[in-house]
Amino acid sequence: MIDAETVARLDTQAQQILRANDRGGYTVPTKGLYPFQWNWDSALTTLGIACFDADRAWQEIEKLLSAQWDNGMVPHIVFWQHEEGYFPGPSEWQSERTPPTSGITQPPVAATVVRQLTNFLPGDHRTRVTPMLRALDRWHQWFADARDPDGIGVVAIMHPWESGRDNLPDWDAPLAQVDTSNVRAFMRRDTQLVNAAERPLNHDYDHYMALVQFGRDCQWDVKTIAEKCPFWVAEPGMNAILRRAERDLVALALHFNLPDIATRANTRLARLDHGFNQLWSDIAQGYTTLDLRKNKIEHRLSSGSWLSLYGGPENDIRAKIHYSTLMEWRQKVRFTMPSFAPGDPAFDDIRYWRGPVWAMINWMIATGLAEHGRPDLADQLADDTAALIEQSAFREYFSPVTGKGGGGKDFSWTAAMWLYWASPNTRQQTETH
Repeated sequence: MIDAETVARLDTQAQQILRANDRGGYTVPTKGLYPFQWNWDSALTTLGIACFDADRAWQEIEKLLSAQWDNGMVPHIVFWQHEEGYFPGPSEWQSERTPPTSGITQPPVAATVVRQLTNFLPGDHRTRVTPMLRALDRWHQWFADARDPDGIGVVAIMHPWESGRDNLPDWDAPLAQVDTSNVRAFMRRDTQLVNAAERPLNHDYDHYMALVQFGRDCQWDVKTIAEKCPFWVAEPGMNAILRRAERDLVALALHFNLPDIATRANTRLARLDHGFNQLWSDIAQGYTTLDLRKNKIEHRLSSGSWLSLYGGPENDIRAKIHYSTLMEWRQKVRFTMPSFAPGDPAFDDIRYWRGPVWAMINWMIATGLAEHGRPDLADQLADDTAALIEQSAFREYFSPVTGKGGGGKDFSWTAAMWLYWASPNTRQQTETH
């Protein structure tokens, strides 16, 4: 149990981090390593900002959605200012937008965050929220049209970065199909700021840049991408988050008397709920990645499998399997939830997404567990997250084996998850109400 003095100190530090990373209307994930507005980082960070500045929290979402493309996509990076030496920057993406952006998206957590804010913050938010809901409806429709053009019920990603879980071992086999022969030499910035042992390998980055080049060469045309992109993968994290977002968009649209949005979101949701079953692996006993180019499903689990509980109601049989496997994993590590199966040869406890614990993924999984009647397991994830932050401060992620922090320091969404969810003070207030 964390003592009251330590909790108060961490509460203060978390606020200070979010204020220090504020760039005026948007928040960077951390200084140096990620100096722009990242899509799902920004949205999730809003939850922490809302704990001390409601107006500024709404501004974060408004700023993100202001960079929406004409076709509805909300990009994964918005380059609001110039940053010398950042790679890959606007010249690599060539999105031809003002402000410059990347050419891909990220998991659409924004609708869920907006619903959390309307429940969490006092006042009538109609004037502010209505334009957001229209923008979110267009974004979700873009997913349906651009990333599931055949209507099979799962949306694809065309780049590992779109998943938000960039360096999962799940991507190794699909990336092997990507030709890197035309990728020119480049200078990575991340390994100059962070220990290379914690970051993707140069081999992986060659494949990442080949996909950026593919998108750039077709001017990010969604039809060409859907038909010809060599990396075209459906994965449980993105699809579960989108299912949750559609549910939250329906609830918001009904609350704010926007029946047209509710109808469209319900239609998209029905397709996603039905299609999600395609990601179940009987061998792995969980939801896994499906390579849509080869129609080949992965048979190894990642933390994304448990996001099915966050995405929507799960049948009892599969839910119980999730609980059992979670407890099996917990016996292999000190802290849950590792991002990849501990014990698998590809597991790496400190390398980016190949094993580490991420606070915001823990929050999502815990939310799903609580909603499925397992507050005990949800509390375990909250306790582990708090213990990791107490031990290693507000790092980007943490080793599930040692608790050591990795990646960036003073990380916005880790600070936000502490304030909004993991801090014992927050949990005590939630229980009181």
